[in-house]
Amino acid sequence: MKPVLGYGRAVFLGDNLLAWMVLAVGGAMAVGSFYALVRPPEHRRDEDDLERAPLGRSLLFVALGAVAAIWAIGSLISS
Repeated sequence: MKPVLGYGRAVFLGDNLLAWMVLAVGGAMAVGSFYALVRPPEHRRDEDDLERAPLGRSLLFVALGAVAAIWAIGSLISS
């Protein structure tokens, strides 16, 4: 890592901070949505809670999170 703004210190995670953040958020979105589909909660906390996650929305979130995570991995590898 090279010094930033003449202070003699490197930036945390280097110049790839955005890619690391997209990887974290995208991966969490994909894994969390998939987990909500595979293992719904055993008990509802109140009457307004759904019994299971909506299938279409959850699959969309899995796909969007996976695309974001793959883009971030590609950016980290190529730099």
